[in-house]
Amino acid sequence: MKQILIRATGMLAAMSVVCGLAYTLLVTGIGQVFFPWQANGSILEIDGKTYGSQLLGQPFADEGHLWGRIMTVDTSSFTDEDGQPVMYAWASNKSPAGEEMEELVAQRVEALRASNPAMADQPIPVDLVTCSGSGLDPEISPAAAAYQVPRIAAARGISEEEVQKIIDQYTTGRFLGIFGEPRVNVLQVNLALDGILKEG
Repeated sequence: MKQILIRATGMLAAMSVVCGLAYTLLVTGIGQVFFPWQANGSILEIDGKTYGSQLLGQPFADEGHLWGRIMTVDTSSFTDEDGQPVMYAWASNKSPAGEEMEELVAQRVEALRASNPAMADQPIPVDLVTCSGSGLDPEISPAAAAYQVPRIAAARGISEEEVQKIIDQYTTGRFLGIFGEPRVNVLQVNLALDGILKEG
């Protein structure tokens, strides 16, 4: 029994070092060497000012910006050691077949139609009225972006072609041409609309 305990303890210690320390250092090192921007949060910093992460959604509500997916976030429950609010996100636990979810979607549809009367007779893409699993999805479908073009163009006093050109620039296709779906990064489009993110 004593030998078994010694071997088990030794194996536990060895695996803790290999899996908990060596592997972590190796993966972190590879990330910092080959993918430093991605490994450090894909932060969009322009002229020394940080605008957010390309991988996390941000709320935009004014008429002249592209709106992202519904965000499920809370900033009132927790604070950090300095008393500042801490934001966290979670997936919605509402059943897609439930009345509460149906009412929420109906309210969102009504608000979208009211904000974009030029598209009143067009179907609304589902990602504009539902949240993602993370509640912080930074991207929407090209169809969801295209639905908003008339509203953005009218609010900014520019042509729909100009707005669509910016959206196209920040649209990513399927990975390797076959995996996933095309998607539009909301933050990048809005920074480009504001003239902060330049072409190229």
